[in-house]
Amino acid sequence: MAHKTPVKYIFVSGGVISGLGKGITTASLGLLLKAAGYRVTLVKFENYLNLDAGIINPIEHGDVFLCEDGAETDMDIGTYEKFLNQNMGRHNFVTMGQVYKTVIERERSFGYHGEDVEAIPHITDEIIGRIKQVVKKDGAEIALIELGGTAGEYQNVLYYEASRILTLKNPGDVVHVHVSYVPTPGHLGEPKTKPTQLSVRTLNSMGIQPDFIVTRSERPLDRRRKDRFAVFCNIPSDHIIASPDAGSVYEVPIQFEKQKFHQRVMRALGLSERKSDLASWKAFLRKVRAPKKTSLTIAIVGKYFSTGEYHLRDSYAALFDALDHASWALGVELNTQWIDSGDITSQNIEKLIGRPDGIVVPIGWGIRGAEGMIEAADYARKKKIPYLGLCYGMQLAVVSYARHVLRWSDADTEENNQSTKHSVVHVIPAQEELIKRRAYGGTMRLGAWDAVVKPDTIAYGLYDAYDGFINKKKRLTSERHRHRYELNDAFAEALERKGLVISARSAVEGLAEIIELPRNIHPFYLGTQGHPEYKSRPLKPHPLFMGFLDAAKKQKKTA
Repeated sequence: MAHKTPVKYIFVSGGVISGLGKGITTASLGLLLKAAGYRVTLVKFENYLNLDAGIINPIEHGDVFLCEDGAETDMDIGTYEKFLNQNMGRHNFVTMGQVYKTVIERERSFGYHGEDVEAIPHITDEIIGRIKQVVKKDGAEIALIELGGTAGEYQNVLYYEASRILTLKNPGDVVHVHVSYVPTPGHLGEPKTKPTQLSVRTLNSMGIQPDFIVTRSERPLDRRRKDRFAVFCNIPSDHIIASPDAGSVYEVPIQFEKQKFHQRVMRALGLSERKSDLASWKAFLRKVRAPKKTSLTIAIVGKYFSTGEYHLRDSYAALFDALDHASWALGVELNTQWIDSGDITSQNIEKLIGRPDGIVVPIGWGIRGAEGMIEAADYARKKKIPYLGLCYGMQLAVVSYARHVLRWSDADTEENNQSTKHSVVHVIPAQEELIKRRAYGGTMRLGAWDAVVKPDTIAYGLYDAYDGFINKKKRLTSERHRHRYELNDAFAEALERKGLVISARSAVEGLAEIIELPRNIHPFYLGTQGHPEYKSRPLKPHPLFMGFLDAAKKQKKTA
């Protein structure tokens, strides 16, 4: 009987400051191991007590990433999908709230047979159990586990304790990678290793000795600093992996490959060393680096950019990624204008937006900033500027059309105005009772839903041209959804008589999924109830984003 190689575990922790790129590091190493032929899975452990990321303000914790199975997760799950080109799900995302809830519910049902339930071993056992469930569900040989936060935070200490216990019980099968910041103070002019030394000492105090340190810095580390790490952090100098700032996060796997990071990890885990086949990834990077002859300016009119005096890209991370993927595939340089929809009025819109090559109105909820989004949709229609509306951006485009083309001045979404006679967007019937009970968490229409696309429409042409159908014969597409409101079919006929095209409807409920204007009326005016931004991949940009930017490119050439 052949000997079965035990599952290997790679824990990725962070030190000194948050936001260093643990997710990028985890995904990059995962990509290299997968490209070497290993079956890989990834899991993110978050510190917060929320059961998922669904009702967290995106300004607080960034864009909620939506999975095929409806899981509302951290942005890092999206990074995993993009780098490994494989779907993640709710089992790949664990919060401390989930862990505590499971343990408490088990205790209430006498699952511990009268034991006194404690953090150790019961919480740590649940954490380890969830890691093993992910391995089993995904059929993995190697699991990469990203621990949220930084070493030394009280919120995540039980994750570290679980990793220590798993290491103890599986000698030779566990590797610890620590991602830490190496600052170069301007007045000194040299990188300083002391913050990382202290971070590693914190790990040591928890019984964990990192096997590798990934050093995040502005510039690559020199031999002198690597040697200091080796002495003070008790790590071989060739296990210090430099991760200096890169032109694109997609360059990081190549940085690691050049340092043979993945092969050193294989060796540390007792695996046979293999080279990674990165041919397709490197071909993609050549497109990213290639000189661009055309530059496009895309205005993004959103409501989650501002936090105090700062503006956040992370609130719409998946959207920016999807635009990047399409722009690289089309060979265009992309410039984005970030416009707070709350600042827009009918009087100042031309001054604020100007004449960009395209306008995107993205995800959102509630009345704040909605009027500015409606104005943006109308401005794009009147000025013949290519328009892409995503979820709320699709709904408010319908509101705009009803107000300005059908002359229903009170037209609105029921979410923002329950007394209007023209609620062209209304609550999905199945959601009504949930809203009354304020049952908001995890209850929206979530995850992948199939839609039937109407022939001879812009949407059909794009899904056809860019291989976006899941069943072309049946004209079926599948997009991820996250909403409670829909286009109100009571007004659909009137809208269509005035030129609005409903170019796709859901296969199950018949809900309007995509709206558009014909090309003889507008160069590109399309809104989708789904979220194509969550399905875009570096190696396969989404058809709707390809069509949007291509229209913007053509419009610019003829201008």
